[in-house]
Amino acid sequence: MTEPSAIYIRKARIQDVRTIHGMLMDCSKQGLLLPRSYNQLYSHLRDFFVLAPSQGGAILGCCALSIAWEDLAEVRSLAVASECRGQGWGRRLVEACLSDAITLGIYRVFTLTYQATFFERIGFQMVSKDNLPQKVWADCLHCPKFPDCDEIAMAIDM
Repeated sequence: MTEPSAIYIRKARIQDVRTIHGMLMDCSKQGLLLPRSYNQLYSHLRDFFVLAPSQGGAILGCCALSIAWEDLAEVRSLAVASECRGQGWGRRLVEACLSDAITLGIYRVFTLTYQATFFERIGFQMVSKDNLPQKVWADCLHCPKFPDCDEIAMAIDM
């Protein structure tokens, strides 16, 4: 178990990309989330928060807030290292993204997930994918599961 005061949440840095990619690929292999390419990560690095050791070293988690439309954002790419799971860090990463959304003036946030129970505990509710605007599906064209998406759509209004 990792000492809570020894790690913190910060914005991602360029040197975090390789570790973020590795974490997302590991979680993808476990069927927990969809993979992201290096190109996607470098292009959207500013969207990411990371869980970082205060004394330096490899990051232990990540989560991104991606703006989908003028009044809608998506929480995506949530991953936490196995040694930090069950300590509330996933929730804190999502809350950092939600706080960022409010700062930007966005009060509706959705996620596409396989972990519905986790997001329900934060306040997200299941929604029909049909209720999400067409713009949301732009990334889906590059997904290996397109057009047979099996993720659960969830949203929160703040």
